[in-house]
This record gives sequence, C-alpha cells and structure tokens, in this order.
Amino acid sequence: MSNNLEQRLQRVEDILEIQQLFIDYGTFLDAGQFADYAALFARDGEIQLGPLGVAKGPEAIRTMMTKMLGGQIGKSFHIISSPRITFEDDSRAISEVMWTVIDRSDKDKPVVTMIGRHRDQLVREEGRWRFLKRRGYVDIPGLLQRP
Repeated sequence: MSNNLEQRLQRVEDILEIQQLFIDYGTFLDAGQFADYAALFARDGEIQLGPLGVAKGPEAIRTMMTKMLGGQIGKSFHIISSPRITFEDDSRAISEVMWTVIDRSDKDKPVVTMIGRHRDQLVREEGRWRFLKRRGYVDIPGLLQRP
C-alpha cells in the first residue's frame, strides 16, 4: 500500500510540475525573459513554430525568441489552458495545451489575435520536467488585425 501511495503522490507532483512548466512558458515569453524561457527546454530540446522556424538547444531557442519577440515585450499575453498529459513512463510524457494570444491594442484594449495549441514531448532531465520537443500550431489565425 505504501509503495502505491508513494507512486500516486509522485504522479500528482509530476502533473503539478508539468502544469507549472506550461505556466512558466507563457510568463517568461510575455516578460521577455528569454534565458529563463530557454531553460525550460532539455539540453537537446527543440521548438517548432511552423513558418516561424525551428530551433534546437536552449541557446538557439533563446536567440530565436529574442529576435522574434524582443521588441514586443508587454504587448502580447499568452493564456495557456486545457492541459492534457499522458505519461509514457517515469521520465517521459506527451502533452497538449491550448493557447490564446491577447494583444494590447493602440487604444490600450485587449484584442484576441490568435488561438492555437502546442503538442509536446516532455522529459525529466536532472530531476526536472523539460520540453524535449514542442510543436506549435495556429488553429485560428488573425482573429483581428494585430495592433
């Protein structure tokens, strides 16, 4: 019974840590904390953002995001929702989350500009859950013109 309880507790802790990974992803991205953002990826982690490009490894990911979003700090906000996590074993999982981008308009009003999802391969590396592969998909592009 004790072993089963410990396994169940570990699984709950893993789920919470992975959910925090999703939250940190959006928070660091929106705040322009691209080094912290890149640290959410495994050593050989990769992000694929469709036509926006692919980057592999934390340094390449940091560089990509800095070039792409460096001038947009405080203008866009990511809302991450509907996490689904499936564990393959104790150190690997797959997940999917939905995201909504809200931009600040010229009139300082919120404008929903895109809705999409991320599909992920996650790995436990050095005791922490990290993105191994993150693929971004835009499901509803350009709801309104970006401000």
